[in-house]
Amino acid sequence: MQSLIYLAALAAVAVAAPGDGDWASAYSKATSALARLSQSDKISMVTGQGWMKGPCVGNTAAVASIGYPQLCLQDSPLGVRYAQQVTAFPAGVQVASTWDTSLMYARGYALGSEAKALGVHVQLGPVAGPLGKIPTGGRNWEGFSPDPYLTGIAMANTINGMQAAGVQACAKHLIGNEQENNRASMSSNIDDRTNHELYLWPFADAVKANVTSIMCSYNRLNGTYACENQQVLQGLLKDELDFQGYVISDWTAQHTTSGSANAGMDMSMPGDNFGDNNFLWGGNLANAISSGQVPQSRLDDMVKRILAGWFFVGQDSGYPQVTGWTSWNGGGGGPNVQGDHKNVARAIARDGIVLLKNTNNALPLKKPSSLAIIGQDAIVNPQGSNSCSDRACDTGTLAMGWGSGTAEFPYLIAPLDAIKARAASDGTTITTSTTDDTASGATAAQAASTAIVFINSDSGENYLTVEGAAGDRLNLDPWHNGNGLVAAVAATGKPTIVVIHSVGPLILEPIVSLSNVVAVIWAGIPGQESGNGLVDVLYGTVSPNGKLPYTIAKAAGDYGTGIASGDDNYGEGLFVDYRHFDMAGITPRYEFGFGLCKSAFLSFFVLSSPELNRTPALAYTPQAYTTFAYTSLLTAPLSSSIIAGPTPATPLAPGGPSSLYTPLYTVSLTITNTGSVAGSEIAQLYITLPSSAPSSPRRQLRSFSKLSLAPGAPGTVSFQLRRKDLSYWDVGAQRWVLPAGTFALSVGASSRDIRLTGSLVVSSTGVSTGISSTSVSSTSEGCDNAFNNNGSPAPDGNAQCTMTCSGAPTETCGGPNRLDVYSYGSATATASPVATSWNLRGCYTDNIYARTLPNVITSPPMTVEKCTAACAAAGYVLAGVEYANECYCGNTLLNGGALAPDENAQCSCGHDDESDGNDNESQIMLALQAMEQNPKLRSMQAAPKVYSVSHATLGRRRRGQKARCDIPANSRKLTDLEETAIA
Repeated sequence: MQSLIYLAALAAVAVAAPGDGDWASAYSKATSALARLSQSDKISMVTGQGWMKGPCVGNTAAVASIGYPQLCLQDSPLGVRYAQQVTAFPAGVQVASTWDTSLMYARGYALGSEAKALGVHVQLGPVAGPLGKIPTGGRNWEGFSPDPYLTGIAMANTINGMQAAGVQACAKHLIGNEQENNRASMSSNIDDRTNHELYLWPFADAVKANVTSIMCSYNRLNGTYACENQQVLQGLLKDELDFQGYVISDWTAQHTTSGSANAGMDMSMPGDNFGDNNFLWGGNLANAISSGQVPQSRLDDMVKRILAGWFFVGQDSGYPQVTGWTSWNGGGGGPNVQGDHKNVARAIARDGIVLLKNTNNALPLKKPSSLAIIGQDAIVNPQGSNSCSDRACDTGTLAMGWGSGTAEFPYLIAPLDAIKARAASDGTTITTSTTDDTASGATAAQAASTAIVFINSDSGENYLTVEGAAGDRLNLDPWHNGNGLVAAVAATGKPTIVVIHSVGPLILEPIVSLSNVVAVIWAGIPGQESGNGLVDVLYGTVSPNGKLPYTIAKAAGDYGTGIASGDDNYGEGLFVDYRHFDMAGITPRYEFGFGLCKSAFLSFFVLSSPELNRTPALAYTPQAYTTFAYTSLLTAPLSSSIIAGPTPATPLAPGGPSSLYTPLYTVSLTITNTGSVAGSEIAQLYITLPSSAPSSPRRQLRSFSKLSLAPGAPGTVSFQLRRKDLSYWDVGAQRWVLPAGTFALSVGASSRDIRLTGSLVVSSTGVSTGISSTSVSSTSEGCDNAFNNNGSPAPDGNAQCTMTCSGAPTETCGGPNRLDVYSYGSATATASPVATSWNLRGCYTDNIYARTLPNVITSPPMTVEKCTAACAAAGYVLAGVEYANECYCGNTLLNGGALAPDENAQCSCGHDDESDGNDNESQIMLALQAMEQNPKLRSMQAAPKVYSVSHATLGRRRRGQKARCDIPANSRKLTDLEETAIA
């Protein structure tokens, strides 16, 4: 039925054509070359020569008539497999933890440069499948993240880097290869919407990045093997996404001759069945064509696509010859092609480290007198870093998983060696226990002032079994009794730092609950520079700035997914990883996107509406490194005619209809480093679809940006939201649809640490707009139609309303949790207010969880005049100034407020003679008469300036002047979940 729906819809959209997008020149050359090929030439170009029948893991025959070489296809996604003098880069999941697009590109470029130097034409990576829906999935570490947007960005940047270096990238594994158990027989039964919005999404980004080849997977998809699934290969990939390259089978994932050819597969790898000399293509394909089972046009299309990829990256001129570096080819490992790529490897190893816990100023280390280094994960495998075939053992420090996605280490810097080198310069004494024996570990810890315990968890591909795990992990516990080792060391009473190398999430409850565990470092899968990258963070050479690319749960069952024993029906649909936790109301231990630059951020947790409430994963306590403040959220439409509905029918290009990638809105904000050291912050933008869309995740990542800032320095982050980012896949229409209504925007430091909120409105009939509505303390301004605290005096009077306005040194602008309130007319709105002056109403306690005036206008520096003018122009009768630099507006007081008992003493804005409240405390102003309403000022985007109120007529409060302060009652009782989270 889905096939019929797809075919019916296809007729209504543009048709894919060879040479679309940037491919015209490559296809022109390919068409010319095709005319000079014999039938046997063509067959040889689409059929692998057989396992170990050439210098690479995959090979096709050379064709002298067109100067086409013996094509070399080689693993892996983190280095050139089987070569010995190449860089063993951090895994894909580690670069995802950096959230740094420049490092994603740099890694891709370095990978491609090394592959090209060895004569490799097609490098088998990067990985978008598995996406990572199952936390124990064996090959998750080869890919990036269970979030499709993050994986898509990582795919595109990696591919751009690789192909800029001259090698062809091969995106894999298409599609539904989410586990190793029964991967060659099981069916991944994925509904159409889920497939488009999750699993196909990053492949679309790969196609848009002009990837030259894509590998189809071992598993069945909806009952049909992926490598002979016409709806996937031809329908989704080549027709809908306008993929211009060629489809390669995973090694022996092909099952038929005609079926795979007619479905859209273009190259059979490795050709035979791992050396048995039985070829499904080759002569069998020639016979199928001559008998009419496979059209000649299909073979010509295969060859043209393969040639187009070769021409597209410029491999037809001056490309290096393949040297004999694989063991079966008599090679000695090949030439040294590493260059300075160790610097890229170290940067990713370092910047991918996620600081999960840091108490009592445990980190960074400050020349400790003695350290105990404990656990076998701290050292290199005593038998050698490459002693286990395809890294199929968990002995020594874990720097990559196992399987075909590995490379040979040219060297491996163990954590112990790197720490020893640093300790020598600090005069630190080192004691060690380099086994996982609990008693030995405890003994070593007793001899030192601080203990560092190393634990890990490994996984890989199913053709190898390690300690009972045939690829997929058996559970989410650390290997080798890691929990017991940490507990034994912590029981000595010594401050214990835990370093974790893991292929994916672990359940950390037994570890983080120990009072003597003062810090937890998630070091991931760091590659050859493991120890060096770790020491950079341990000692504070750099502030940690990695963020989790997945969720760490409190219990394994919280994920809602697991390894299937038979077929997998993907019943969780769109709700994978953090989407599932949000939908099910489950509090994780560490949420998606989480990572400390300090053990507490400057935490402006926003609860601007019930559906956007943030539940913190942990209580945060300020400790070390640095902090960041988020302010000044603005949303702007890029067109005056953004209209809801299906994606307009525009010409196809790689990735889909060109209109699908049209930017519709910009979202901008300011981030300030409020700490004392330099650091980087990763701002994350999440959207919530309007209610007109079918059931959707509560939040979906749709952009992110990494910003490096000096102490005290501000920086601007600007996001673009494309049409696709705001759309859902309509199964009936077989189109992406932009829904009508209000989209909620959430910007923060993780999926649950939301610092700023806003919205945008898309209309189905008229002009759509962007609306900024931030709700954040400490450096923002805001507007609304109601006070959130109902106007009762706060019990502490004015004592806390003494902060000087940032733009008026003689005026006060509220204080911490105090809002100086001014108003005009009555406390309720009028239809068309006209005001001539404002009066001070008093100082009220404000609350970030339930704002007195939740709508925010951002335009520092702040003065009382500026705030009252902005609120009046936007049509509000109430204005509040807070924390020297914030402005809030509304028409009524909400949430049962009371005047503060300190008589405004904490409420003190932009001019030296004004007071602007303190944090969470606003001065609220009352005008004697109304002003004319100006709706444009609601978004602060159409107004070139704010309207001024006469200084003579403004009833503002001068610094030191006594007035009433109101304190609000709670707007609602905290839920049990929230109380637990912030306890």
